[in-house]
Amino acid sequence: MTNIENLTKGFFRENAVFTLLLGMCPALGVTSSAINGMAMGLATTFVLIMSNIVISLVASQIPEKVKIPSFIVIIASFVTMVDLLMAGYVPALHEQLGVFIPLIVVNCVVLGRAEAFASKNKVIPSIIDGLSMGLGFAMALTMLGSVREFFGSGKIFGLGIFPEGFGMLILILPPGAFIALGYLIAFINKIRKV
Repeated sequence: MTNIENLTKGFFRENAVFTLLLGMCPALGVTSSAINGMAMGLATTFVLIMSNIVISLVASQIPEKVKIPSFIVIIASFVTMVDLLMAGYVPALHEQLGVFIPLIVVNCVVLGRAEAFASKNKVIPSIIDGLSMGLGFAMALTMLGSVREFFGSGKIFGLGIFPEGFGMLILILPPGAFIALGYLIAFINKIRKV
């Protein structure tokens, strides 16, 4: 597989949300707005890239019995960095994302890429894999947040598109995440078959 194919796999072939159905907790929990989805996606991308780098460098030195716990400690270190940086520089956004930031540690997208890819490959392919899967995840969360925000309140990224009172409140509420995700997956599957 070429680097270009590796770079695009997270967007299309192996998109965590729309194809593999991984990382559903943040996908459904924080995407009530496009900005929340994008922020969570970018935070996850940072953690994916950085943890992939470190894991690809040290994986051969870690005994088999403690590989997964070691990977979790490495991932948790970068999640802590993201959590503290967001709390310090964007406290309002940090408050909205809440408990979902620390949950990046156990996000199966991050841990899965650490185990399946970074631990078995060199640094550069691991960076490309983290970038691809992370940006694909960020794109999916941003799309889901945009759809929910637009049809729920008539806004995108907080900017009013339609007058006040437009929208279906259910799409901003938790059940709306399932509805919007279902329609997005159906739409994407329809495009793939054409």
